[in-house]
Amino acid sequence: MGVVVREMKVDEWREWSSMRQALYDGLNDADAETEARAFLDGRDPNLKIVYLALLDEEIAGFCELSERSYAEGCFDGPVAYFEGWYVREFARRKGVGRALLDAAIAWAKSKNYPHLASDAELSNTRSQAAHKALGFEEVERAVHFKMALK
Repeated sequence: MGVVVREMKVDEWREWSSMRQALYDGLNDADAETEARAFLDGRDPNLKIVYLALLDEEIAGFCELSERSYAEGCFDGPVAYFEGWYVREFARRKGVGRALLDAAIAWAKSKNYPHLASDAELSNTRSQAAHKALGFEEVERAVHFKMALK
């Protein structure tokens, strides 16, 4: 059957949440559920749409799209932002990531965004390579710092 990408259904939030926990270090069950419910209830002002990818009818990955007023290298915002992008191990290198990106591009174009932007952790070289292989252009590298005052 191959890869099918579609908008996430409300009753699939647990699958999405599980994949988000695999993607985002430190996201616990309670936080993941709170964030999922905020999106589903329309309380997340930034996240616009979540797509799920199915490989042979099994949920294989997701992408989240938001709107940002600015993104590095994009000076004519607002910008569509590829917030989260994850493909489960069993589905990697089978076109799932590309299919999710294609859906994201189609969505962003349908909303007349001038750019689709994204990011990856400096240590996540796998994600960086995937972004570049699928047509993203690297525009900046950064190391962010903080100092605890309490």
